[in-house]
Amino acid sequence: MEPNDTSARYDQIAQWWQTQHQDSTYGIAQLERAIKFTFKQHAALDVGCGSSGRFINSLSQHGFQPEGLDISREMINLAQRLHPEITFYREDICDWQPPKLYSLIAAWDSTFHLPLNRQAPTIKKLCDALEPDGVLLFTCGGGYTSSEISGAFQGQEFEYSTLGVDTFLQILAEHHCTCRHLEYDQYPENHVYIIAQKT
Repeated sequence: MEPNDTSARYDQIAQWWQTQHQDSTYGIAQLERAIKFTFKQHAALDVGCGSSGRFINSLSQHGFQPEGLDISREMINLAQRLHPEITFYREDICDWQPPKLYSLIAAWDSTFHLPLNRQAPTIKKLCDALEPDGVLLFTCGGGYTSSEISGAFQGQEFEYSTLGVDTFLQILAEHHCTCRHLEYDQYPENHVYIIAQKT
């Protein structure tokens, strides 16, 4: 599934997403674990920010200057209404060029929607967008090899891909990032989150 197809499906559930996730704690403990590894609280980026603002709120509370990025027009429209003071980018992360370096980048349950051939370039881009000692948090499928699957969510069909945990770790190392934490946080579901730091 191409990113624009994913965007159209998330447009359909953007209002539901905001209602269901505005007060959700899903992913917040993992974000706060990542924050503990940071040395500076400068700019932060929430990739696939959605419409709820829960990561934006947490980052603001910890002293960061957060920004949000999402490919879904409806997600961004709703997010901007909720947080008019925040900079949001309605962009495809595959094509977007970061305008600055970030102390922290979070890509929670977002980049795993990308086609397989766009996984590596995107993770490399996020590594390169970190300032020295900056921290990257992202989720991925926890398999040993690359794979693609599809599934239904809120009446919409989505596709997911992973390069495999070992390949992601190799990409991080090649781009001067050290893995600080890796966890199968929903075991036995094949859901992994990785915290890496720019060295």
